[in-house]
Amino acid sequence: MSRWTSRVWFVTLVSVSMAWTSVSNAQTVGPKPEELAKARERAINFLKTSQGTGGSWTSPESPGISGLVIYSLLLSGVPATDPAVDKGLKHLMSFSQPDGGIYSPKSHHGNYETSITMLAIHEANKDGKYTEALAKADKYLRKLQWDDTESADKTDPKYGGAGYGKTGDRPDLSNTVFFLDALKAAGAKKDDPAVQKALVFLSRCQNLETEHNTTKFSTLVNDGGFYYTPAAGGNSQAGNTANGGLRSYGSMTYAGLKSMIYAGLTPEDPRVKAAIEWITKFYSVEENPGLGQQGVLYYHQMFAKALSTMDLDTVKDAQGKEHDWRKELAEHLFTLQQDNGAWLNKNDRWYEGNPDLGTAYVLIALKHCEPKAKKAK
Repeated sequence: MSRWTSRVWFVTLVSVSMAWTSVSNAQTVGPKPEELAKARERAINFLKTSQGTGGSWTSPESPGISGLVIYSLLLSGVPATDPAVDKGLKHLMSFSQPDGGIYSPKSHHGNYETSITMLAIHEANKDGKYTEALAKADKYLRKLQWDDTESADKTDPKYGGAGYGKTGDRPDLSNTVFFLDALKAAGAKKDDPAVQKALVFLSRCQNLETEHNTTKFSTLVNDGGFYYTPAAGGNSQAGNTANGGLRSYGSMTYAGLKSMIYAGLTPEDPRVKAAIEWITKFYSVEENPGLGQQGVLYYHQMFAKALSTMDLDTVKDAQGKEHDWRKELAEHLFTLQQDNGAWLNKNDRWYEGNPDLGTAYVLIALKHCEPKAKKAK
């Protein structure tokens, strides 16, 4: 993060209407600590009461949602020794496979489930208990990435990406982001070959005409945002434009930007500049830009992760209004919390009507909304 200095950010973000706030360290950004603590406590209590007898959440047959719940609890300060978390971790590890992955063979989601489980056990690995499992899972994931070993050379739109993990599937940005998060948890750095291969795929998921994106979609929208995948004919969950372009949308744009930072890109890179311009233009804590309420809780955690990774205190939108994004996002989420402490999305696309999943997403988002001192100029 040393290259992401306040000076560099200032020079870059002035041109795209985003800037650091010039204030003293005595001032803070983010929600009131007591309000955050209250919302977390209610959510944690809900998740503990919704846990199944075998240690799972929602489904005992696959570890995806359970892994996200455990990860969110650990991020929220619940220790690995807590009975609910300990039981959940044992349930997750029951899915360990001989090939090193941690997934249900019935689900065909080897990459997705292994990646999420790695995030959870990484947070629980304070005493080295899961070090060996993380190393084995890391090796398993690397074999799933589309590269020369899958007969996908660098010109193939699939190259560098990761899918759900089913044999013969195609990569997408969402699964690639989880893949990168998992590799990072296992110790991968920005110059890791798998991370740099993933950057090739990330660049092709961006609506931006550069030497890094020679797909047929690069010139059709060209707004700097991101979409789901350029592979297998291309797909955007926000649909197509009249000329056949793939519409950009919020959750994938924040996901793509965050992952490009992981891969070592700096604010001077045209891909980063263009993505920041897009999120400046479509700044929102209330909806998933381009999709409205579809996938909005997933969007919230991607939004928070990306802006936290960028280490931004505030964001200026396209109208010049400055936003304490941590405070605004957290306070919006507080208003959506159910009486039982859960969160869910009334729009059930991608299972967000499930309160276990919805609550996990929000707790992950709130981790990145924690109050902090503003940086001095």
